[in-house]
Amino acid sequence: MSASHSRPKVAYFYDPDVGNFHYGLLHPMKPHRLSVTHSLVLNYGLHKKMQVFRPYIASGPDMARFHSEEYIEFLARVSPNNIQSFSKSLTHYNVGAADCPVFDGLYEFCARYTGASLEAAEKIVTEQADIAINWSGGLHHAKKFEASGFCYVNDIVVAILELLKYHPRVLYIDIDIHHGDGVQEAFYLTDRVMTCSFHKYGNFFPGTGHMYEVGAGAGRQYSVNVPLKEGMDDISYEYIFQPIMQQVMDFFRPTVVVLQCGADSLSGDRLGCFNLSTKGHGKCVEFIKKFNLPLMILGGGGYTLRNVARLWAYETSILCEEDLPSELPYQEYFEYFAPDFTLHPEVNPRMENANSQQYLANILETVGRQLKLLTGAPSVQMHDVPDSFLKGREGEEGDPDKRQLMDDLKVEHNGEYYDGDSDQEEEGAAESEPAVS
Repeated sequence: MSASHSRPKVAYFYDPDVGNFHYGLLHPMKPHRLSVTHSLVLNYGLHKKMQVFRPYIASGPDMARFHSEEYIEFLARVSPNNIQSFSKSLTHYNVGAADCPVFDGLYEFCARYTGASLEAAEKIVTEQADIAINWSGGLHHAKKFEASGFCYVNDIVVAILELLKYHPRVLYIDIDIHHGDGVQEAFYLTDRVMTCSFHKYGNFFPGTGHMYEVGAGAGRQYSVNVPLKEGMDDISYEYIFQPIMQQVMDFFRPTVVVLQCGADSLSGDRLGCFNLSTKGHGKCVEFIKKFNLPLMILGGGGYTLRNVARLWAYETSILCEEDLPSELPYQEYFEYFAPDFTLHPEVNPRMENANSQQYLANILETVGRQLKLLTGAPSVQMHDVPDSFLKGREGEEGDPDKRQLMDDLKVEHNGEYYDGDSDQEEEGAAESEPAVS
């Protein structure tokens, strides 16, 4: 580390309760992955390099900044016990089917992961943190009026709306294997948010994210889509990611970045079909971090639990500028990582990469042409900045910083839903699930 370089101030948000929610026995989305990620973060000692906060829980009005009030009210009222009385609403809001089930504590789960993203935005805009991490966030498919692909409330859009009170230009980057459709749709008509998604395209959920979806109205050219084929490996991903992001930074000149780090783009994901290593995925985080812009880091998809936890712990270390040994520390979930017990699992050496050099070169050329059409970074006529969403709440809950700083970082293992092999993400357990985050 050079003398001129100081480590970034990193705020890390963890809610001990968020990993205890359960979508259902055969559902591929396992909030328990957050508890396992946090256990690795703790046992590697990374919590000593960050400020760790127990996050704010979002209110109905917080979530209704983006979503309709009727939809948020429905989420608050529906439960497995009264689901029969909501048959019309279930269809209307796309809730209750296999991919977006009604489960115990659904609304509370949404309030918790959204509150963490909102407070991450707050730490960024008040300059209390250079980097803010919420692995429970990143649920990028949820729409204004409906759930989609395991996502009910779009915490990303809610957080970006908070950032826009203070920042003229927000860059959203999505490296989940699925297109970031909910975020793109929310900001499709504005030039103040550029969305940039790298994803599998073609016969794959959600079916959007073609290269020629570029935005409309004032937002024309401000949606960037990079449609990829199965088998993307580290070399191909770096070849496409770094030049595109460099051009985006040069042309758009964002004042803050939100990076969604969905882990389903990793090799061996239960629902994914890319062949990225944890190091290849982490290289994207490292590359964006080097621009030294305020940075919000969110989770997203990821359905092979042991790999999600390894990836997000590793990316936490990148953000803290700490090198981690490959041998995993012994902790309560150690058996999940058999047989190798290492931080960086092997990729599939036999998987074919369907992305030819020519195909990737064509994408680079097309995106380059699109970005050259930008007339320069949009400027914003600045008004009086609205109050923070926390304004007036400090009195109710004590000093927010003291309230949130977690004194006791030891999180007890709640094994209620995770008994035996059923919670390990073995292939074939839920391959018929139709949609994904």
